[in-house]
Amino acid sequence: GLADTAKKNFGGGNTAWEEKTLSKYESSEIRLVEIIENLCDSSNFECNNMVEEHEELIEKWWFKLKKKYPDLFKWFCIETIEVCCPTGTYGPDCLACHGGSERPCHGNGHCDGDGTRGGDGSCSCKKEYTGQFCLDCSSGYFSSLRNETHSVCTACHAACKTCTGSSNKDCQDCKEGWIKNEDGACVDLDECAASPCKDHQYCLNTDGSYSCK
Repeated sequence: GLADTAKKNFGGGNTAWEEKTLSKYESSEIRLVEIIENLCDSSNFECNNMVEEHEELIEKWWFKLKKKYPDLFKWFCIETIEVCCPTGTYGPDCLACHGGSERPCHGNGHCDGDGTRGGDGSCSCKKEYTGQFCLDCSSGYFSSLRNETHSVCTACHAACKTCTGSSNKDCQDCKEGWIKNEDGACVDLDECAASPCKDHQYCLNTDGSYSCK
C-alpha cells in the first residue's frame, strides 16, 4: 500500500502546484484510506478483520509515529499487536526456524509457522530433500554439493532407484523395467522378448516399460 500510493503521479505543467499537492497527499487521510484498503487481499477475511479491528492504531501510526517507526509491518504487526514474527522466525517468542532465520530449512523447504506466532519451526522439505533440516537427499536423488550450510540434491538417471551420480552407471539399484548389464550400468529391460501380449496384439517396448497394442 505504501509503495503503491507513493508512485501516484499528479501529471501536469505547474511544478510548484504539483509539489505542494503531492506533499499534502504524502501525509493525507486520503492516502491513509488507500493504504488501509490495500493492506489485505479482498478474499483474506482474517487480515481484513484484523485491520478493521485495529484501524485506530494504524491511524495513530500514520499521523504521529510514522517518522519514528517507518516500517508499518514491523511496528504494527510484530511489535504492537504481536500477531506476526520477522521472516525466518516462528511461534509466540519468534524463535529461529530450523536451519536458522537467515535460510530456514537451509533454503530447501518451508518452515512451519514462518513469519507468524504459530507453528513449531519444523521443516517441510522440497521433494529432493529429507531430514530434520532438509540437508539429506530423498530416494532417487544424489548429493552433488554438501557443506555445513548448503546441500544440493540432483535427480538420479531415469534408470536408477538409488544412485551416487547422474549417469546410468552410477545406479546402486535399478528401477523396475531396467537391468544391470555386464558393465554395471542399468539399461532398459526388453519385456517384449518374453512375448507378454495376447496373440492378436503387438508388443511395444519403451524405456523401463512396455505396452500391448
